[in-house]
Order: sequence, then structure tokens, then C-alpha cells
Amino acid sequence: MASMQRSLALTALAFGAGAWAQQAGTSTAENHPSMPWDLCTASGCTEQKGSIVLDSNWRWVHNVDGYTNCYDGNTWNADYCPNNQACAENCALDGADYTGTYGIQASDGSLTLTLKPGSNVGSRVYLMATDDENYEMFKLKNKEFTVDVDVSNLPCGLNGALYFVSMAEDGDLSATNKAGAKYGTGYCDSQCPQDIKFIDGKANVDGWTPSDGDPNSGTGNIGACCAEMDIWEANSISAAYTPHPCDGNGLVECTSDAECGVGDNRYKGTCDRDGCDFNSFRLGNESFYGPGDIVDTGSKMTVVTQFITSDNTDTGDLTAIRRVYVQGGKVIANSQSDVAGIDKTNEITSAFCTQQKDVFGDTNSFADKGGLAKMGDAMADGMVLVLSIWDDYTAGMRWLDAEAYPADADPSKPGIARGTCAVDSGVPSEVESQFGDASVTFSNIKFGAIGSTYSS
Repeated sequence: MASMQRSLALTALAFGAGAWAQQAGTSTAENHPSMPWDLCTASGCTEQKGSIVLDSNWRWVHNVDGYTNCYDGNTWNADYCPNNQACAENCALDGADYTGTYGIQASDGSLTLTLKPGSNVGSRVYLMATDDENYEMFKLKNKEFTVDVDVSNLPCGLNGALYFVSMAEDGDLSATNKAGAKYGTGYCDSQCPQDIKFIDGKANVDGWTPSDGDPNSGTGNIGACCAEMDIWEANSISAAYTPHPCDGNGLVECTSDAECGVGDNRYKGTCDRDGCDFNSFRLGNESFYGPGDIVDTGSKMTVVTQFITSDNTDTGDLTAIRRVYVQGGKVIANSQSDVAGIDKTNEITSAFCTQQKDVFGDTNSFADKGGLAKMGDAMADGMVLVLSIWDDYTAGMRWLDAEAYPADADPSKPGIARGTCAVDSGVPSEVESQFGDASVTFSNIKFGAIGSTYSS
């Protein structure tokens, strides 16, 4: 679900012209905020000099030789962007004011994302490699990923998300994309987002339709599909972790409703939009996660996710995804499913996913797209770490945290209740006006051999 985000262009700068390509600006230097993290083995952890980069969709797009918006509100400038090719030639990206414009605070391995600093809404960033030119690539099989999370300032209707997607290491840098990872290009996910302004160096102008409800977004003819592993989609009320496999490898462009899985074609597309989620509340444990609960969202917590293979090697098939919490000096095992018809388990396995889909009455697109095995293939190729904060113009985030989703469904039926938020909560205009200062903080990222990133 992580792609249902919006972008807002804000700063005006000057650029140098170029051939048909997504342009990189030269007026303002792009300085990536530092974001160190630890690479761990059984012998200990070593600090890596990482940084973060803002997604290109949030950057202001304007003509290469002036200050005129190429994209304004939720529409393209017809003079500079009459079609995909002309727009890529005429328009460019430039450096970002991370703190002032986007409310992104990074210091000593801690990253805070604020919902609405000024007029900007939300943000999405990626972890860069030490060369500061490419994304850091994580190969997750037979490894664990650990991060400290603070969601105490994240109410209903918001999502502080941390996840991996099968983006290209260089952000699809090419003859038609001169910006690359340094400017946050190349995004894709399992929702096949069609709101991406540039895909593989091409503008997404053709067929662009401004959003009816969102003043900053719209959709074009092209969608950007790829596998997605949601480590953490959460607020202070509910949390879920969810694998989403896809048919293809890496970024696959979709150009029709069927390929992109739009509307009634949801289960015909190239990716598993639903995924196989583990949400403790949805699985019958209503007092495990939340304010004052076993995992108390009023305080910072450590979230550990382990990717188990069939033979405990990096090349084995992915067979399970496990979750552990650490809080207040205590290790807390993940909650067990407590729904009739689903085995009592606290991890995602193929059997769990099949049972859950059957009991909840959900289409098993997870199995149709290859399930854990296909998800493992994406992990073996390497995935990019994404961190974001967003509100949801499509469903108000009620799929994550509402008392009933869909709103007219019986909450007593298995899988309908997702949390304690009202069925009419999460309206973006209300969330943004009432909770503009809402934030999520991620810190102390560690990655490495299973059992090496936390003390049990």
C-alpha cells in the first residue's frame, strides 16, 4: 500500500538544457543528509556512512533555462510538456531544502519525517550507498533488519512507512535519465503507481489526469511496478508487515488498466497489490500493539524482521518472515494469530497466507504472483530501502487502522477490523489541518546475520 502518496513541487531554480532526457539541475547543489547505519555479523557491527535522498516526485519541476513550472498543482504546463518526449527535454530537477521545505531532520543515525511543514505534504526518501551516487542495495534472504521506531506522534489516518522495493541501484541512470539516484529517481512499488512524474527518464504526461480529491497529484498512462517488502506500515494505533511479489523483475512499466491492476482489474495486474499482511489487531490480538499495550506505541521500540530460508543460507528459498520487538529492555515475541481457521503462528509463511486469505475471504493474489518464493527472488537481486510519511487520499488509511474496512462490513467477521480508528477517520484535509505536525522517527538501523542486530 506504500505508493498511495502524493508529491508537491516547491522551489524554483535555474537549469542547463540537454537532449531528450530527464534533466539534473546545476543551480543548487544536492546535499544528502547523513544517515549512518550498522552492518552486522556474529562478531559485531560496523558503521556504514550512508545518507538519504529525497524522491524526485517531491522536487519542483520547471523549464531548464528559467523559473517556469513544468508541473503546477496537479497539471503539466502544456507549453513545456505537450508530450512525454518534449517534457523530458524541456524540464529538470534540482537540489532540495530537506529541512526547510520538507521537514526532514537527519542527525546521528536518526531520521524524523514531519507530515506538513508549511505547504508541503509528506515525503519519501531512500538510503544512499557510501559513494553518494547510488542507492544502497540490501539482499535480505537469511538476514535480519532492525530499526528503532517512534510512532507516538502519529495518529489515525497516517502511515510512517519503512519498506524495500526493487528499484535499480543507479535510479535508472541512462542516456534518457541524467538525474539518477542522486536526485531520487526510479521509484516503483507493488501498487504500480501512475502518479510518478518521470519513469525511466520519460515524462508521464501522456494521458495525465489530475486527481479529483488531491490538489497535488494525478495519474498518467504509465505505471511503475515492482516487488515490495513492507517492513513497517504503522501509526500509533496499528502496524502491519507485508510482502508483495510481482511477476517481473525490477521496474516493469504498465500501460493499461489491466497491466497496472486498476479498479476491477486489481487481480489482473503484474503485482500483488494486497500482499500477505500480518496485522496483530486484524489477526485477533487487540491488546498487543497500541498506546499502553504490550508493545506500547507511546514509547520508542526496536523492530526486528528476519527473513528465513529453507536451508539457512543466502541462496535458499524464502520460507518465513519473522517479527520480534524489543522495548524497555525486554524482547517481545510477535503476537500469534488468534482467528479460527488460521493456525496459531507469529510469522508469515505460505501456509499462513493461504489460510488467512481463505478465512478472510480475500483473493489469493499473493500465491498467484509466486508467494514467498517469488518475493525471495526479488530479495536475492537486492532492494532499496524507502522511508516515508503519508496520508491516504484513496482510503483514509482505514485498511490499516479502522474499526471496520470496508466501512459497511460487519466488524465481527474475520479480517474486517484493522484497529480502533473510526470508520470515517483519516480524511486527508482533516488530518493535515489537525495534525500537520505529526511525525515519525526512524533510528539505529542495523542489518546483517540473523541474531546479530539485537540482544536477545
